[in-house]
Amino acid sequence: MGVPRALSLAPVSPPVRWPDQTLDVAALRAAGHRPVPFRDVVLKVHQRCNLACDYCYVYTMADQSWRDRPLIMEPATWQATAARMAEHAAAHSLPAMRLVLHGGEPLLAGLERLSRLVADFRTAFDGDCRLDVQIQTNAVLLDTELLDFFVRENIQVGVSLDGTAADNDRHRRRADGRGSFAEVDRALRLLGRPPYRDVFAGLLCTVDPSTEPVAAYEALLAYHPTEIDLLIPHANWSAPPERDAADWLISVFDRWYGAPRRETGIRLFEDVIALVLGAPSRSEQVGLSPVAVAVVESDGAIEQVDSLKSSYPGACGTGLTVFDDPLDAALDHPGIVARQIGVDALCATCQACPVQRVCGGGHYAHRYRPGRGFLNPTVYCADMLKLIGHISNRVDTDLRRRIRPA
Repeated sequence: MGVPRALSLAPVSPPVRWPDQTLDVAALRAAGHRPVPFRDVVLKVHQRCNLACDYCYVYTMADQSWRDRPLIMEPATWQATAARMAEHAAAHSLPAMRLVLHGGEPLLAGLERLSRLVADFRTAFDGDCRLDVQIQTNAVLLDTELLDFFVRENIQVGVSLDGTAADNDRHRRRADGRGSFAEVDRALRLLGRPPYRDVFAGLLCTVDPSTEPVAAYEALLAYHPTEIDLLIPHANWSAPPERDAADWLISVFDRWYGAPRRETGIRLFEDVIALVLGAPSRSEQVGLSPVAVAVVESDGAIEQVDSLKSSYPGACGTGLTVFDDPLDAALDHPGIVARQIGVDALCATCQACPVQRVCGGGHYAHRYRPGRGFLNPTVYCADMLKLIGHISNRVDTDLRRRIRPA
């Protein structure tokens, strides 16, 4: 009669997860792989946020490690980070590195602490490498005192906003349900004035495919950003998206691309166009360019890009800290190596895909499948094919029109 499956005593091998458990970094090194040094370090200066956005990968998704980390970064931690960054820059003769102040909400750290932190980083970078500083904020706490500091220190300010007031307040709310649009609108109007305009780095918008796309885009455009980042909502094969995103993105692309003059940059679209024409990308959403970003958490842990928190607990971890390890040590972590080896990090489906060089497998976090890890197509595969095909066709049509013999 046999043993029922649920009661079987046969040993079950745990699933093997790629790349952490199966990517042979030593073999890659022996075959000639040379890591790309980090250019950006994202610093988690504060672990909490004054908003409760319902799609946040830090607080609402798989990894909840923020609960066990220090509320705020201590001076010893950022000083160790500054020393590691300067060490890394010197070791690789880098002309510049970028420090991104992040959270949570980094403005919760307060002006005095941020001022001390930036001063310590500037002191550490007293050699040949330039330190560029940026802050990514929800802008609720942004005021003239902070902006004066950002202007003095040439700190570029990126702001998160999701379109119209109704679009934004559907998701970007306080814990008590109050929307954030009015406060962000006030801050952006302030940021748009001289002399603050010079430190306005642009807007980050998380796409909601249920909203009216052109209205959302034009609401962002009203603040005259130099650049807009459109972020496809984080999802993967264990938590797939509720709706497709391609039609929303295509509507915005057509409005943006068809404008009589360039109104703003949209990184995703510009990267797809560049890749279609044979150039590299700047974004981790598309293309095969090596990712050169490390994250330092409030406790000093050196981690991979924090969007991986959307996949499974511990997905960002490297086991390294700024107190004990140089940044170079993270360059041999399988998860970071996988983001730097291009087509060799793609699954068989993606390697056979005609748009693989442009898509690049899509956003790495969106490839996760339980038991298999990240060696899969993006869960947005159909969306990426549709979007890339549409952009490619429009660019191809324009090029043919412009080079057509008289």
